[in-house]
Amino acid sequence: MREAQTQVLVVGGGLGGVAAALAAADHGADVILTEEYDWLGGQSTSQAVPPDEHSWIESFGCTARYRRFRDGIRDHYREHYPLTAAARARPDLNPGAGWVSKLCHEPRVAVAVIDEMLAAHRATGKIQVIQPVRPIAATMDGAQVRTVELEDVRTGARTTVAADYVVDATETGELLPLTGTDYVLGFESRGETGEPSAPDESQPENVQAMSVCFAVDHVDGDHTIERPEQYDYWRAYTTDYWGANLLSWSAPHPRTLEIVHRHFSPNPGDDPLTVAADQAVNAGDGNLWTFRRILARDMFAPGAYDSDITLVNWPSIDYFDGPLIDVPADVAAQRLHDAKQLSLSMLYWMQTEAPRPDGGAGWPGLRLRGDVVGTDDGLAMAPYHRESRRIRALETIREQDVSLAVRGDRGARRYPDSVGIGMYRIDLHPSTGGDNYIDVGAEPFEIPLGALIPQQTTNLLAGCKNIGTTHITNGCYRLHPVEWNIGEAAGLLAAECLKQGTTPHQVHGSAPLTADLQSALIADGVELHWPDGVQGY
Repeated sequence: MREAQTQVLVVGGGLGGVAAALAAADHGADVILTEEYDWLGGQSTSQAVPPDEHSWIESFGCTARYRRFRDGIRDHYREHYPLTAAARARPDLNPGAGWVSKLCHEPRVAVAVIDEMLAAHRATGKIQVIQPVRPIAATMDGAQVRTVELEDVRTGARTTVAADYVVDATETGELLPLTGTDYVLGFESRGETGEPSAPDESQPENVQAMSVCFAVDHVDGDHTIERPEQYDYWRAYTTDYWGANLLSWSAPHPRTLEIVHRHFSPNPGDDPLTVAADQAVNAGDGNLWTFRRILARDMFAPGAYDSDITLVNWPSIDYFDGPLIDVPADVAAQRLHDAKQLSLSMLYWMQTEAPRPDGGAGWPGLRLRGDVVGTDDGLAMAPYHRESRRIRALETIREQDVSLAVRGDRGARRYPDSVGIGMYRIDLHPSTGGDNYIDVGAEPFEIPLGALIPQQTTNLLAGCKNIGTTHITNGCYRLHPVEWNIGEAAGLLAAECLKQGTTPHQVHGSAPLTADLQSALIADGVELHWPDGVQGY
C-alpha cells in the first residue's frame, strides 16, 4: 500500500474541492486533492450540470476565484472556438445561450479551465492530484482524523494519506461515516428545526431526487438507441402528483405545483444573442431544448456546427424511487443503474414516441453525445446528487434564517462569522419520501463559518453541500457558486490554522481570530455581505 503525507487533504474534486485546494495552496499549504472520476469539477463537468446562479452574478455575489473560473470559460471559447464577431464581442458571452444560466457551456471547457487554474501549483508539487480514487476507510486519534485510505476505482490499488487537516468535498459526505463524524441525512422534523416546511417526524431516508444527465444534438439520420431494458417500467411510471407519466413534457410547476406542459423544439432558429437568462424574471423552461442548451450553433461561424447541443437535466429524469446514500452497496449500485435506465428511457421516448408540434411522434435525429460528457455510454460520468449527508455543525442554517416569507424586509440572517455569500431559491426536487417540489423564495444569504465545522471532529471541515444546512436549506446552498465559496473558505481556514497554530474550533470561538480569517478572505476577493438593497426572489 502506498503511503503519502500532506498538510491539507481535500477528498472530492468537485467545485468545492477545487476551490479548497486552490485557497489552501495559495496560502502556503501543501495539498493533496483526490477525485473519483476522470474529470475535476463535479457539477460543472463530470455531472454535466450547467451552472445555476443568481441574478447578479455578472456584477457581484461570488468569490474572485469563482469569477476567474467563469472568465476563464469565456476566454477559452474566445481563444479556441470559431465564434461570430458579435458573439466574441459580448463581455457576457453565453456560449450555449441557455435560459437556465448566464453562462451555459460544455463540461469539457470547464475541465480545461480548472486544469489551467491548478497548473502552477501542480507544477511545483504544492497541489498533488490523485484520481480516480474514492475514500474507503479512515483512522482516528480521538476526535482527530489521522489518515484516510483511498482505493483506485479501476485497479483496486490503495493509498493511505496522513494529513493535518481534511476537507470532505465529496458529493455525498463520504468521509462523515468513515470518520465517525456526526451527521444528518434526509428530512429533519419540525420539532428539531422549527422550520415551517418540515414534517412532524424526521425522515432520514427522504432525500431529493438525483439525476443522471446527458447531452444531445439533432442532426440528419436515425440515431435511435437500443430500446432500454427498463423502458416499459419507466414509460408507465407516474405519481399521484405528476399529472402525467414521468416520460412526458408535463410536470408540476415547482412554485405553484400546477401541472405545466412544456414543449420541445430542436434547433428552433432563435437569436442566441437575445437570450437574457434570469430565472428571477423568466424561468426559461418553456422550450426544453433551449432551457439547458450548452452550445448554440448560431453563436459560431456558419457551418461550424450542424446542431445546437442541449443538456438534459429535466424533471423527467429525476430519480426518486429510493435513496442511494446509507444503503447497502448492492442496493446503491442497482438504484444508480435504474437512474441511468430512466435517463436512457427518456431519450428513447423522445426519439420514438414523444409528441411533436407537427402532430408526428419522435425525433430519431436526436443523437446522444457521449463525447461531450466524456463517456462511452453517453451518460454523464457521475450522478448529480442534489443532497448529501450533512455535518452536525456548530451552526445549522434553517429555513427561517433565509426564507423570504419568514424574513420579509429584514433580509436573511446576518452572521458575525460570515465567510461568504450566496443566493438561490429554496429549490427541493421531488424526493424519495414521496414529496412533491418544495420551492420557497429566499433572501440573499450568508455562509456562517460555524456551518463548516463539525461539533466534535476537530480537523475535518465540510467543503461543499455537506455543511450544516437542513434538508430544506440545502435546497439553496447546493448550487455552483455557493459550493465553490464553501470550499474556498474551508481551504483557506485550514491553511490559516496551520500557519497560526490554531484550530477551526478556536477560530470560531474567538472574535479576533474570526476577524483575522475574514480579513484574509476579503483580501482574496471573498464577499462576506451583500450590498444594501439587494432583494430576494
